[in-house]
Amino acid sequence: MIQKYKYGIPFETDAVPQSIPCAQGTPSCGTVTADESGFRFTYRMSNNEAVYGLGEALRGINKRGGSYVSFNTDQLFHMEDVLSLYASHNFLLLAGECPTGLFFDYPGGLEFDIGFTQQDMLTVSCKHADLYLYIITGSSLTDVVKQFRHAIGRSYIAPKWAMGYAQSRWGYAVPQDFREVVDHYRKHHIPLDAVYMDIDYMERFKDFTVNQETFPDFPAFVSEMQERGIHLVPIIDAAVKAEAGYPVCDEGLENDFFCTDEQGKPFEAAVWPGLTYLPDFLKPEVRQWFGEKYHILIDQGIEGFWNDMNEPAIFYTMQGMEEFRKEMQDFLSRPAEEVDWFRVRSLSSGLCGNSNYQQFYHNLNGERICHEQLHNLYGYNMTRAAGEAFEQLCPDKRLLLFSRSSYIGSHRFGGIWTGDNASWWPHLLLNIQMMPSLNMCGYLFSGADIGGFGADVSRDLLLRWLAFGIFTPLMRNHSAKDTRRQECFRFEHPEDFAHVIGVRYRLLPYLYSEYIKAALNDEMYFRPLAFDYPEDAAAREVEDQLMLGDGLMIAPVYLQNASGRCVYLPEDMLFVKFLPDGTLHQEPLSKGLHRISAALNEVPLFIKKNHILPLAAFAETVAALDETHLELIGWITEPTSYTLYQDDGLTKDYSNPQHYLTLTKEPAKP
Repeated sequence: MIQKYKYGIPFETDAVPQSIPCAQGTPSCGTVTADESGFRFTYRMSNNEAVYGLGEALRGINKRGGSYVSFNTDQLFHMEDVLSLYASHNFLLLAGECPTGLFFDYPGGLEFDIGFTQQDMLTVSCKHADLYLYIITGSSLTDVVKQFRHAIGRSYIAPKWAMGYAQSRWGYAVPQDFREVVDHYRKHHIPLDAVYMDIDYMERFKDFTVNQETFPDFPAFVSEMQERGIHLVPIIDAAVKAEAGYPVCDEGLENDFFCTDEQGKPFEAAVWPGLTYLPDFLKPEVRQWFGEKYHILIDQGIEGFWNDMNEPAIFYTMQGMEEFRKEMQDFLSRPAEEVDWFRVRSLSSGLCGNSNYQQFYHNLNGERICHEQLHNLYGYNMTRAAGEAFEQLCPDKRLLLFSRSSYIGSHRFGGIWTGDNASWWPHLLLNIQMMPSLNMCGYLFSGADIGGFGADVSRDLLLRWLAFGIFTPLMRNHSAKDTRRQECFRFEHPEDFAHVIGVRYRLLPYLYSEYIKAALNDEMYFRPLAFDYPEDAAAREVEDQLMLGDGLMIAPVYLQNASGRCVYLPEDMLFVKFLPDGTLHQEPLSKGLHRISAALNEVPLFIKKNHILPLAAFAETVAALDETHLELIGWITEPTSYTLYQDDGLTKDYSNPQHYLTLTKEPAKP
């Protein structure tokens, strides 16, 4: 059951497209205070009550004991003291005696204190008491999530090729950079389906342009890559370069499509192109205008995009820079020993701080609204602009689309990646723990920058990260300029990378089936063990193992120098390791705690008893997969079947019954 409560005058975010009437009276869960001082929700948690959710957020799967803030923020080197990341997903799941979901539909800054100040108290608060509160009750945790997912709308479904392995790096600038990557992957037989194009492909970082000096015949280059089985995926940034004669800028100015400053003039902020304007994506006419621009690249053969810098990220504003220069002039006029160095550092880092969001406005239906109040909707509506446009530009074809910044609702139009992480072992664990939380909020096509975006990756970290990344729908290795090159062929024994990534392709019939079925049925692709085994006290405390789809459990190795790990099995399972010679280690294990070994070039997983895992033969691209001859493995003691989903991977005919195939396996004869 879903109850909807209205406080004040909420902004209509369209996060919940399902029509739900507002309930009267007080909420059935917790206590609400809503007045001119703001909004405050409080709930007393029982001793062992876990709290799940918040999508893209730091710390573990169980969010209890932490403090969080929903306010989309560009945070590269994020540690546990960071309260906000690139997205805001205001959904909580209380695992008490009566499983309950809470969705706070509020587009500004929202604070969550989940037993941080007081161990048994959950508090959610914001400055303005203008929001919708949804309370969802159900028979189980999975039931609550299913109801919520149904209410917020079906998750975006990516083309099948987008589930292949992808290589990316900020710094690929000329065709030879891309050719070199593809040449080496093909030489070493490391599977590869896509190479991403960061900002260097553009003409001076201008959206919807291609540098004609470096790519004089871009359509021919796109075609060349496609002939080699490679999809090119360019970046699109949120900000538009302020330059007369640049059509996107000229049209935006002519039609008042940009956010404005306090004087009503187009707001200027510095990002990669220098001074830029920010499209007012909250306006439907701006979304339509901006979304149609994607055809410029689609017409040249591009079939996928990643939207970036759309929190929006701002390096500095003119107002902020002027204030900084005045203070610096004052500092320079003093003797060095009188300069407050901490103040100087604070001013410099503050140029790209959150105070910038108070300096510009959206103009909606004749009303001017400060961006800070609607901040978390910006990236969502940029993704919406593209997603809605694709329905018009390519109505029968799936295009790849994912974003850095998001708010619940954007999951209907595209996926997300988890932002600019770092080549740290704790960020691998964070990736593992974040995935089920993202699934709760509708984000199925998601993943992290494998190997880490910032800092320098080690060979063992990259292999361990790949061994987990093979299970995430988005599997992209991405890194920053001036970091160690982390393309797989650059490390010793590239055959190990070919094997680990090859396991992804062997698993793809199962992974793709479970991804599609989760999207169509409003279910979770990744789940915490507690969701499947709610009565198992040990399972409820496991934070580094995940259930995946119908019958798998994964337990990645995420510690440096580890030769394996301890794994808790909540029931009898078949332990499977994909060995580097192409064979499988299969070992039935009983319920309980086990120590397993897993070398860097081995991929472990677990199959529930009497469940089937279909495997394909090794392939170097998704298009080359042979899914007509599948090997069925499992610990089978009784006749067992599995429903496999197979389609063309490109069109949207999801309900066709011919896409569903029944695979059966009989017990081995004595």
